[in-house]
Amino acid sequence: MGVEGTFDYIADLISSTKRKKRKQLNTVDLKVRMDCEGCGERVKNVLSGMKGAKSVTVDWKQQKATVYGFVDAKKVLKKAKSTGKKCEPWPYVPYGLIAHPYASGVYDKKAPANHVRGTDEPGVGTLNPVEEKYALMFSDDNPNACTIM
Repeated sequence: MGVEGTFDYIADLISSTKRKKRKQLNTVDLKVRMDCEGCGERVKNVLSGMKGAKSVTVDWKQQKATVYGFVDAKKVLKKAKSTGKKCEPWPYVPYGLIAHPYASGVYDKKAPANHVRGTDEPGVGTLNPVEEKYALMFSDDNPNACTIM
């Protein structure tokens, strides 16, 4: 790399720090109070109109809305609340990710199958399916899990 290449490299570094940071690709799950398919369509239409949303799926029977794209979770929640529906971040996590599933207040009869209401453990509810697979691979509760000694 010559002198010109070095200057180009430094110029690229400087200009990249001035650029606005790009949002990361996220999946945001919300629990939204929906009573019928019409409510679900209304929520889907509002969330689909968000800047950066690539796809929106709504399951009104589970009361769940999922937004995938270059979106911020707080903005998605605010947009969902603009429909007038009761909204909150998706409170359920897979049963296998809870360290002590018998703790009081964890169970919820409204939770989907094999899910429980999340606890205060940070980051447990934000695992994507790949991370979840690796987290369960080293679980003490899994008799076939790998162990490192």
